[in-house]
Amino acid sequence: MTNNISNYLIVSPCRNEADFMKKTLDSVIAQSIQPKLWVIVDDGSTDETPAILADYASRYPFIKIVTRTNRGHRSVGPGVIEAFYEGYDSVDSNQFDFICKLDLDLIMPPRYFEILIQRMNENPRIGTCSGKPYYVDKNSGNLISEGCGDENSIGASKFYRRQCFEQIGGFVRQVMWDGIDGHRCRQLGWIAISWDEPDLRFTHLRPMGSSQQNIFVGRMRHGFGQYFMGTGMIYMLASALYRMTRPPYVIGGLAMFWGYLNSLLKGVPKFEDEELAKFIRKYQWACLLRGKERATAELNEQQAAAWKG
Repeated sequence: MTNNISNYLIVSPCRNEADFMKKTLDSVIAQSIQPKLWVIVDDGSTDETPAILADYASRYPFIKIVTRTNRGHRSVGPGVIEAFYEGYDSVDSNQFDFICKLDLDLIMPPRYFEILIQRMNENPRIGTCSGKPYYVDKNSGNLISEGCGDENSIGASKFYRRQCFEQIGGFVRQVMWDGIDGHRCRQLGWIAISWDEPDLRFTHLRPMGSSQQNIFVGRMRHGFGQYFMGTGMIYMLASALYRMTRPPYVIGGLAMFWGYLNSLLKGVPKFEDEELAKFIRKYQWACLLRGKERATAELNEQQAAAWKG
């Protein structure tokens, strides 16, 4: 890999992650290719997070800490992205070939970033990619897949080619930022993808969608996010039915659909890019009619002409 670009920046927003963060810090430090710089944004933590960060930053020169004032509560969606940008804007992004938004409640396998970089070097159209998140089942102790699709990188570990990140305009500062970005990638001819392979499976120490209040609130928030993004009713219903087959069974999918329906009934404002919303709904219909794998492959081939890498 010595002839390929491998220069990457990690930006990690965090708040009160003392219970999890050492495992993330240690797993990134142990990577076969370490980041050139890791900016960790302490978003007003009130636990031992600041002390842990200070300790690691004193021992590892590539770790930089940015501290924000305490807003008084955890804020997912827009709050996380605001914190991300406070870190991102504190450095010259032109120094880096790749950008990663990484949560501090993960355990990354040792060759994780090496493999992602290798695949992006092999295929210049890959704009964003990731592995897959797994969590430990409390009863069996087994690792369970969070069931994320292959058509986007995972929000907890967003690895981007810098040119792609800049072309899509970065992250939207709202819930569903980690879904909108993948659609924008495809709209501009980039490929968004994730792989479920042993060397790319990372452990999510906090189940997806449970970081604020509880997992049911998280599922409702996801439903609002789908509404905000412009997802059609039929696709949302199909998505909610699928989620009913994943833990927490039935009620998780119901909470998702209620979050969507409640937003619709209240007439909550949507994302203002109607051209992208139409692009998303057309893709979603193709997924329903032909299956997501085939629909995504066909769209990626179709959008190749729009790519300006």
